[in-house]
Amino acid sequence: MKSILTSAAIVIAIHSVSAQKVKAAEVPKAVSESFTKQFPNSKAKEWEKEKDGSFEAEFDLNKVETSATFSADGKLLETETEIKTSELPKAVTDYVTKNYADHKLSEASKIVDAAGKTTYEAEVKKGKEKMDLLFDSTGTFIKTEVESPEKKDKN
Repeated sequence: MKSILTSAAIVIAIHSVSAQKVKAAEVPKAVSESFTKQFPNSKAKEWEKEKDGSFEAEFDLNKVETSATFSADGKLLETETEIKTSELPKAVTDYVTKNYADHKLSEASKIVDAAGKTTYEAEVKKGKEKMDLLFDSTGTFIKTEVESPEKKDKN
């Protein structure tokens, strides 16, 4: 059990340095222009520079919390849109119920990459523990990501 907690702490530490908040003025022109072109009626509330050099904008799209990730040259890489947990594929909710019965399914997102491939993210919580479970478009489990506490704790 101790090694699991140590491993989780390491993953959290690594994940927490994988993105850094940046001011809009620090976002490359190609990225900000691409954002404006892709989402003309939205304004970025926050920008982050990812460890891989990409940039993520957080914004509301039709009153729905959304984020979009762009390469440094402005290419849209993926869009993540918050959805109701009830909108997850049944296979996802069945997996969570079976494998995380002692956790609360707290948030859900639909992720669409540049090629149009859809994945789903289900956030589960137990106390201070928070994880994102990723699933393919049919609801088949892909992987678990331990979330950085400062990344999404806005509530």
